[in-house]
Amino acid sequence: MARIEYLKDQLARVERLAKAILDQQTVERLQTFAAECRGELQVLSRRTAA
Repeated sequence: MARIEYLKDQLARVERLAKAILDQQTVERLQTFAAECRGELQVLSRRTAA
């Protein structure tokens, strides 16, 4: 369960940073990381639900 909470926290931080940063390349990297976190979060959520 700790990994799920970690991913949720990282996702929230990344989304806030992406809104505050003006450098487009950095925003794109943050959005990519957020997508990776969401994907892993979905996988872990399915495992714990099963």
